[in-house]
Amino acid sequence: MKIYILLYFCLISLSSFSCNKDKKAYQNINSQLNEITIKDIHFGYDNNRFTVKELVSKYIDRIKNIDQSGPLLNSIIVVNPDALAIADSLDEIHMLGKTKGPLFGIPVLLKDNIDVRGKMPTTAGSRILKESFPLIDSWVAKKLKDSGAIILGKTNLSEWANYRSSYSSSGWSGIAGQTKNPYVLDRNPCGSSSGSAVSVSANLCVVAIGTETWGSIMCPSNANGIVGIKPTVGLWSRSGIVPISYTQDTAGPMSRTVRDAAIILGAVTGVDDNDKKTKKSKNNYYNDYTKFLNPNGLRNKKIGYVKTMEGKNHRVDFLMQEAIKDITESGAEIIQIDNIFQYTDNKNSPENYSLEVMAYEFKDGLKKYFDRLGPNALVKDLKDLINQTLLDSVEMAYFNIERLENAETKGDLNSKAYKEAIQKMKTATREMGIDRVMKKYNLDALISPTGSPAWKTDLVNGDKYYISTTVFAALSGYPNINVPMGFIDNVPVGISFYGKKWSEPKLIEIAYSYEQKTKHRKKPEFLVSD
Repeated sequence: MKIYILLYFCLISLSSFSCNKDKKAYQNINSQLNEITIKDIHFGYDNNRFTVKELVSKYIDRIKNIDQSGPLLNSIIVVNPDALAIADSLDEIHMLGKTKGPLFGIPVLLKDNIDVRGKMPTTAGSRILKESFPLIDSWVAKKLKDSGAIILGKTNLSEWANYRSSYSSSGWSGIAGQTKNPYVLDRNPCGSSSGSAVSVSANLCVVAIGTETWGSIMCPSNANGIVGIKPTVGLWSRSGIVPISYTQDTAGPMSRTVRDAAIILGAVTGVDDNDKKTKKSKNNYYNDYTKFLNPNGLRNKKIGYVKTMEGKNHRVDFLMQEAIKDITESGAEIIQIDNIFQYTDNKNSPENYSLEVMAYEFKDGLKKYFDRLGPNALVKDLKDLINQTLLDSVEMAYFNIERLENAETKGDLNSKAYKEAIQKMKTATREMGIDRVMKKYNLDALISPTGSPAWKTDLVNGDKYYISTTVFAALSGYPNINVPMGFIDNVPVGISFYGKKWSEPKLIEIAYSYEQKTKHRKKPEFLVSD
């Protein structure tokens, strides 16, 4: 009898030790979530520091405590109801030692204009699509899953990726309301990939995916102190993404480090038969961009500083001059560039041509997206969307639908006006734009401040940004990388590195070198304005 009692207490003691050990490890994960990287997570899995399920559970808890309560960032529309079950299945794979992908067990959040088959609708921020469940995964979602990632949920965005109103508040959608900037809560997160940027910055996920047509990855990366990569159009397929412009649209990675962005970038590349643009990426893409992470990547580089935004804000100018100093100290040569685009009046500006192109392509692309959803699609076409939106009082509470209505007036893609606009835009931004300048000065890359410091969110008057250099890479369809450059009154400001098409390897090399020298990134503290 004494032997049984002794064994019983031994088992209780061992169980208590195990529980205490597990509890300590679980608490340790929570403290490690701040600024954790893909490499850190894989090290934790490989050394049995934590399981996939424990990590995902802590992220879900953090979302509840920071996004859905506390600071109430409102960056996430929905958490994947299957996330813990998927985590369980990955833990089983890990225990069996089976082959794992480069994103094994990495929680990723997707902007809610990217299709994920299952229990999460794709809304584009609109209440009209709150019950729109895609039949198949987008290319991005499929590639992430194939690489071992967990789709943790969907993020809030400027509704219809900010292609809706003549003015708006970035980060506001009819379905979820206004997203906040995690550094100073009444400041704006910019958009349209607002929730993706905020969730990364606030450590609600490891990495997120945004989309960009004209600054929608770069601007929120700038405002939320993170790294964002807008790839060359065609490097990532757009299949299964709610479109604006076939010519300019792309998805891209958003993360806290250049390394993590480079890992994600390579995982989603490839030629997709459903997106003709990707055929041009053949022999121009890599499955692994981490081999270009060179801490001495600025050495002997020739870089053009585009001065178009000088004088808009003296404190941004100061940070930019400090960045130039850091870049030259790292061995690069800086060439002053007055402007990239050449035009005599606004009517013939690349920006004006782009607005025309987007209107035509939005109408066409939206119809094709709704057709992809099959017979259960909740919307037939743009006209149907306009009619349903006008009848929804929440949708119409703050902003008009002028961009939607303008696009509806356009003809099809055989229209003479469309063909002329797209040709003039491409010529002005590529041959006579970035390509011309880089060839003239024999440049490796171009740099400029990405955007304004975050302004106060204003649902009455809309956004107030006055610095933006995203136009050059956006309209040309060329790559761009934002890296934190410093802070102004507790909000971050970023620097953009951009260049010729398919120049991601060189831009990653340069951006990584700058990041490693300066290390401006710091986590937000959810401050309130005085």
